[in-house]
Amino acid sequence: MKKTIIGCVETVVIGGKKHRARIDTGARTSSIDRRLAKKLMLGPVLRKMKVKSSIGESFRPVIKTLVKIKNRKIKASLNLADRTKMKYKILIGRNVLRKNFLIDVTK
Repeated sequence: MKKTIIGCVETVVIGGKKHRARIDTGARTSSIDRRLAKKLMLGPVLRKMKVKSSIGESFRPVIKTLVKIKNRKIKASLNLADRTKMKYKILIGRNVLRKNFLIDVTK
């Protein structure tokens, strides 16, 4: 399969709505703001996962949803986090990026 080239920030479609998302190769799992997930009526919560970050470890709920990036649809797990203070409410991690995406940092 041919690799899809994306930039550091991309428009993604989740819950039928377009959103700007940060592409992060350092994040193992993709993440979405809890309030946004609730607003989009995403869910149900399937499990909780242990997440290590710069501020320590925590357990976060995980949902599965369809993520569309550059006309490619991927069924992905997203953990629910408080991203209210973050510029981007959605972070796309390696669990999605390993589906034949290539990041061009000049985009």
